[in-house]
Amino acid sequence: VHTAAVPYRILGQWSAMKNDGSCFTDHDVHAVLKAKGKQQLNAGEDRNEWFKCALNDVKAAVVAVQTGAENVEERTQTFAMRPEQEYAVDMTMKYFKSAYEEGSGRTPKFLWNAKMRFGKTFAAYQLAKKMGMKRVLILTFKPAVQTAWREDLLTHMDFEGWQFITRPTVPGGLTNDQQYRQADKSRPIVCFGSFQDFLGVNKETGGIKANNEWVHTTNWDLVIFDEYHFGAWKDSAKKLFEQDEDTYEEDLSKYDAGNAYDETWLPITTTYYLYLSGTPFRALNSGEFIEEQIYNWTYSDEQAAKRAWESTRPTETNPYASLPRMVMLTYKMPDEIVDVARGGEYDSFDLNAFFEAKGEGASAEFVMKEHVQKWLNLMRGSYLPQSYDSLRSKVEKPALPYSHTDLLNVLNHTVWYLPRVNSCYAMRNLLNEPQNTFFQDYRINVAAGLEAGVGLAALERVQETMQDPLKSKTITLTCGKLTTGVTVKPWTGIFMLTNMKSPETYFQAAFRVQSPWTVKNDSGGEEIVKQECYVFDFALDRSLRMVSDYSCRLSTGNVSPEQKVGEFIDFLPVLAYDGSSMKQVSATEILDIAMAGTSATLLARRWESACLVNADNATLARILANEEAMRALMSIEGFRSLNRNDIETIINKSEAVKQAKKQAAEEGREFTDKE
Repeated sequence: VHTAAVPYRILGQWSAMKNDGSCFTDHDVHAVLKAKGKQQLNAGEDRNEWFKCALNDVKAAVVAVQTGAENVEERTQTFAMRPEQEYAVDMTMKYFKSAYEEGSGRTPKFLWNAKMRFGKTFAAYQLAKKMGMKRVLILTFKPAVQTAWREDLLTHMDFEGWQFITRPTVPGGLTNDQQYRQADKSRPIVCFGSFQDFLGVNKETGGIKANNEWVHTTNWDLVIFDEYHFGAWKDSAKKLFEQDEDTYEEDLSKYDAGNAYDETWLPITTTYYLYLSGTPFRALNSGEFIEEQIYNWTYSDEQAAKRAWESTRPTETNPYASLPRMVMLTYKMPDEIVDVARGGEYDSFDLNAFFEAKGEGASAEFVMKEHVQKWLNLMRGSYLPQSYDSLRSKVEKPALPYSHTDLLNVLNHTVWYLPRVNSCYAMRNLLNEPQNTFFQDYRINVAAGLEAGVGLAALERVQETMQDPLKSKTITLTCGKLTTGVTVKPWTGIFMLTNMKSPETYFQAAFRVQSPWTVKNDSGGEEIVKQECYVFDFALDRSLRMVSDYSCRLSTGNVSPEQKVGEFIDFLPVLAYDGSSMKQVSATEILDIAMAGTSATLLARRWESACLVNADNATLARILANEEAMRALMSIEGFRSLNRNDIETIINKSEAVKQAKKQAAEEGREFTDKE
């Protein structure tokens, strides 16, 4: 069988130009496949062009031909650094070199204040490669971030020959120290692990774990602290190192941070330190890093680069195109739902109290189950009191996640952030009850507690349930797991259903849904599936305070708070529903609400609501009889245009209608034609 008249589907397409500018043909790719032992079908008979191989085999062969490298590890990625990544690497290298030239006795360290999706793993590896480093240690409090570190190192052509050592992911696998002993010491080695595992102590002896002695005796070229905004250096946090990796608590915010970046007590030696965080507020406030030691890349920077590329280089492929725009929708909940859970500094909606649960696992149930059910109905736009208010006030209902057509079409995979483990199970149990048939089209994942798995295992379980994410629907329930450092491409929305005072925790979780999601179309081109992603918050005041705190604290420029917030929401629009209408809020309003709990504009909108007006006959009659009230009303142009006689006619006729209804009812008859 040759290639003529054979039905086909394009799985991949590549440029036929080598890196040196010359061209190649399919026969060059065939030669590489043969050299790698891939079987050519009927090779000795009619020499057709069919090979028995996988798509990745072909990708690796094409890369080998394009680059001229052997590609013995069959790597498939060749992308280059984006401009901001190159700048970060160059800035860090210059500082590291200058620090030793100045003769400082302290190990140089540098902070990348870079938002999630910056590409920190790839850029950090490029830094290590450019500086000729051979031993790199990566430490994190969140083992689930391992996937990104592994994939970038083992799939990209730039790191051919580099070795990756980490905790075994399958039972019976080689331990860290066994992998290190067997590694080729003449080639670069990257070791990845958690603080608890690598720097933890033996509970019986109080000393270093025997199988981790090599970590402490090795002289590292570079130690990278990943996602370290979740850790803290002071004594009150060192007990974290005494816990097993599988049992440490997800919420580390309660530990005293103090000077969050004093690493001098750590029992490891290195030439350089690199800190990576998307929300390093403690480090920025502590003064531990001076301006020369910090590289900043924010969400606003990213979206500005995306917009600028489209306008200045429209014919070139935009490397930022796949990074979705975020939209925040925040709601003031109906009083009849939230009055049962008010409290706190602003007497606001207490999410933790509202979603409090009793019992565990299959028996878990919300304490305020009836009200949580009303909330679920509200999400679908089917809560009756809310619908009644909308009709009365003659305004459109707000865009709710599971009733608004545009949102419903994109929210196939969402993550709901709840207060506690049993809250997650209570929500799963409620969603599975018969009255919630709508949500039973969704696979419900509980990513909370030990049953959900630890680190990478929890991530894999969620991804397995998605199968083909373009066709499936999932809701992932969490109380902290998978909200930092992990990538779940199909997630398009996050529901903030827990009290959070820390903008670090809030936006680390929020940016989980901003992961790019692209697929190959039938012609082999790249198609962007996720253009926008959404944050849903049901505590209006809190959400706007988070936006204010995040944009003001993360932007280090010498500009006013209003400018900082304005720049941020230029790329992350915030739509707020205040009980009467849903409007996009400005930077000034966000700052007003952050300081005072409301803004002049939102307050004015509430006064405009028809729900506040009680214009019954008795009220109109009292107004007409009050000369002072009439004088005040006559100063309003809109009221002057009304004819007083018209108002009196309305009152008289409505009274006549009431009398006729009453008389007909007493006589047990229908209305006459005259009536």
